Amino acid sequence: MTGHAVEDLLRELAPQVLGALVRRYGNFDAAEDATQEALLAAATQWPDEGLPDRPKAWLITVAARRLTDLLRSEQARRRREDSIAQWRLPDEWLAPAADRPPHEADDTLVLLFMCCHPALRPPSQIALTLRAVGGLTTTEIARAFLVPEATMTRRITRAKQSIKDSGIPFALPRDSERGERLSAVLHVLYLIFTEGYATTSGPELTRADLSAEAIRLTRLLHRTLPDAGEVAGLLALMLLTDARRASRTGPGGELIPMAEQDRSRWNSAYIAEGVELISRTLPRGEAGPYQLQAAIAALHDEAPTADATDWPQILALYQVLMGLSDNPVVALNHAVAVAMVHGAPAGLRLLERLRPDRRISDDHRFHAVRAHLLEMRGDDGEACKAYLEAAERTTSPPRQRYLHGRAARLREN
Repeated sequence: MTGHAVEDLLRELAPQVLGALVRRYGNFDAAEDATQEALLAAATQWPDEGLPDRPKAWLITVAARRLTDLLRSEQARRRREDSIAQWRLPDEWLAPAADRPPHEADDTLVLLFMCCHPALRPPSQIALTLRAVGGLTTTEIARAFLVPEATMTRRITRAKQSIKDSGIPFALPRDSERGERLSAVLHVLYLIFTEGYATTSGPELTRADLSAEAIRLTRLLHRTLPDAGEVAGLLALMLLTDARRASRTGPGGELIPMAEQDRSRWNSAYIAEGVELISRTLPRGEAGPYQLQAAIAALHDEAPTADATDWPQILALYQVLMGLSDNPVVALNHAVAVAMVHGAPAGLRLLERLRPDRRISDDHRFHAVRAHLLEMRGDDGEACKAYLEAAERTTSPPRQRYLHGRAARLREN
């Protein structure tokens, strides 16, 4: 088995092994250390010796032995400390064995729900999810979000401590809590995806590794909860959006807006899968925000050209979405749809109504949309100013170059 294939398999198995150990021992940090040692042993041995018959069970066995040794050592050294009383050795276990087959899918899902517990702030939820479930190193996560590694280490450490202090049991949330907890999980996965698809800062426009990891985790969630409409909707939204990634940038990394993209480069397999997912999910019942956004993305992706986009249908979907959400980005996109159906002046009037909402009016996207609509109206001077204001408000160099380029083109006319 090649080293790359082993790496892919270990990445898939890592959260399952960690989840099994956390369920068994109840100590996140120690379980994570033992899991990493087992993964390292596998990465060293498997390429030369071949895969064991049951790779996951092999990893759990190696990690459990390491963790048992660690806990016995700790108990001998700190037997009188109350915290050690919470750790259990194998002969004291009350729960099923860590490698029992019925828990193979559940443990990763439980781990995902634990990392996205509402008690944690979104930045901590994202960091812990990428570390424990996604398998990214602290260095990789820090690099993705452009913070020092020490800062990310503290964030992850605090998140683990918060989970420990909260006494959260390693189990799926009760039915009464499932909705809120699932909403937090979906929100974190969506944030990870959007940061990968359209990075907020840094030299690159996209981070393919982050968006791919979000898609992988959402696929896992969908396999476990196939009847959850919003899970299917989020997966469809990610696939339909990521399908355009290859055509979003030019040879020099410059941003290319959707209307100017080469649609032959869009990922047809992702589009087909996303359309099939949302087509199967929407008729089941009342659609949620992710399903509606996926339906909008499907209309964009199925249009053979930008001019053929079904903007009236998109506008109708945004109007439904507006009734479900107080999201200012949704309101901004609704204004664009209004402009495409009823003309730029109508869209600009809606933008003026949004201006008091500082959640969006301070964002570069508000001013970029305003610039575009002013350009559509033929007001090149004001459009140029708006493009420059948008450029000042974004921290993404590729977006800054794009916005300055649009302003320069208007000045030349």
